[in-house]
Amino acid sequence: MSDREKKNLRTGFTTGTAAAAAVKAALVYLFTKQVPGSVTVNLLNGQILEIFVDAVCWSNGRVRAVVVKDAGDDPDITHRARIGAVVGLTDEPGTVQIIGGKGVGVVTKPGLEIPPGEPAINPGPRKMIRESALQVLNQYHSNAGVSAQIFVENGEKLAEKTLNRRLGIEGGLSILGTTGLVNPLSHEAYTATIQSAMAVARACGCDHVVLTTGRRSERFSQIFFAELNPEAFIQIGDFFGMSMKSLAENKIPHATLAVFFGKALKMAQGFVHTHAEKSDLTMDWLAGMVREQTGNKTLARQILNANTARHAFGMVWPGYPGVLEMVGGAMIRSAEKFCPGPCRFRAIIFDFHGAIAFDSHRREKNCE
Repeated sequence: MSDREKKNLRTGFTTGTAAAAAVKAALVYLFTKQVPGSVTVNLLNGQILEIFVDAVCWSNGRVRAVVVKDAGDDPDITHRARIGAVVGLTDEPGTVQIIGGKGVGVVTKPGLEIPPGEPAINPGPRKMIRESALQVLNQYHSNAGVSAQIFVENGEKLAEKTLNRRLGIEGGLSILGTTGLVNPLSHEAYTATIQSAMAVARACGCDHVVLTTGRRSERFSQIFFAELNPEAFIQIGDFFGMSMKSLAENKIPHATLAVFFGKALKMAQGFVHTHAEKSDLTMDWLAGMVREQTGNKTLARQILNANTARHAFGMVWPGYPGVLEMVGGAMIRSAEKFCPGPCRFRAIIFDFHGAIAFDSHRREKNCE
């Protein structure tokens, strides 16, 4: 994607921003008895964003407001989710009580920013909610406090399509946001999930994690490492460099990279991000390695003309196991380069049926 195309992409806002806007809209209605068409929210990065309000009404003596979350041009599972708040006043001046409602998950495992037993509303969103509520109290010169119950319509169902349960968040979605904005192609939610998964693994006592790039490679890994706890398996997607840094931050001593050949090639070349681009460069690199390992110039030319990494894999496996050894070794060196801490790495490359074509651990044992 070109820089020009990226500039034309539309920025969205986080679930935390949506929750703060809903609280503010409910309070404005409570004081004015008028439904606001929109409200402004002070974001965590210092910006002010106008958020449209979808609905406001009375609900059992309190005010219920809903905002439709807009993720811009980087949509995720929460795009168009209806996030809201049921808000009332209390007799505790200047306090803002934040409660998790239906569709908001509850933290059940250690290692996250919120302790077990609390609703999965992160510190950033809590700050925005408090500031939004206090702004309205100050605007209308009220000495009251605020009670805000945050909810997500259909949040339980939406959460089934996320990794929340693995992280120890049960019963709904997380209310997230580090800045308040969703920048297109930033993948902020995914990287936050990886960081949370690392922290949960550490808190649960995992000294060995298995890093995969998707559900299929994870499924094969769970069969192979059946003795490990669920928290030990972490999907890092394309975020290779960032995940290695997170390993060091969480002081996890052992990590296995368990991937298919295409991702293995990108990791071996030291790409920080292993998205399926620069495939020509990847085949150039692999062809050079094949020439070095086998001396077979014909095979190297065939690799250069391969349509996909899967196509190339069929050319080198099982006939040329030394090529996979070189790729696996380069994966480990790249991981060590990106990980600024002591972590012992193991590399596994699956064939496309889920069998292990290369395992650096087995190679080490053979050397012994």
